[in-house]
Amino acid sequence: MDFLSISQIIDFALVFVILMFSIVIHEVSHGWTAEKFGDPTARLMGRLTLNPLKHIDPFGTIILPILLKFLGLPPLGWAKPVPVNPYNMKNPRRDMIWVGAAGPFSNLVLASCGIVAMILFFRFRTVLPIGLIKSGIDVCQFIILVNIMLATFNLIPIPPLDGSRILAGLIPTRWAHVYSQIEPYGFLIVLGLLYFNLLNSIFRWVEEFTVFIIKYFIG
Repeated sequence: MDFLSISQIIDFALVFVILMFSIVIHEVSHGWTAEKFGDPTARLMGRLTLNPLKHIDPFGTIILPILLKFLGLPPLGWAKPVPVNPYNMKNPRRDMIWVGAAGPFSNLVLASCGIVAMILFFRFRTVLPIGLIKSGIDVCQFIILVNIMLATFNLIPIPPLDGSRILAGLIPTRWAHVYSQIEPYGFLIVLGLLYFNLLNSIFRWVEEFTVFIIKYFIG
């Protein structure tokens, strides 16, 4: 079967490594931003580190990406959430908007870095080995796709995804309290939406948009 070919296995392994690195950066960004607003919880619990072993969630980081691969869905996942205590912040509702936005923003920064690196590989295609150029552009494309997908996925306003942190800080307090009651069931809702293909149109649009960006920059 095609998905068991050597090239497919190598591609999946590469995407998995990029996904894990991107997720770790995402989580550390939450903790770093929280500390800037006065909450040192992540640092005190040893989570402001790029060591992936500190962040791996068995289901969200390993099982889910593999499952999505076999279902033909985009490479998505999550790590163990970095602990944040809003009550250490001066203005918890306002500050948590920035903490929530930090993760998706970090993924967009990584995607931008992938675009810059891809442009450099393409510009130097006449002086570098063809194999290196092709491999480099392939890696950059994976970095761009994975990180734009992660940013989009995490901005969905379903607790505990980052979009819900942003929305909770923008709506009236009484509504935010009711909204937060969904959180224990949030990931079940997300998995249900994935299983019944209700998020496919969003991810398909994001994938098409990513391909457009790649083609725009390398022609």
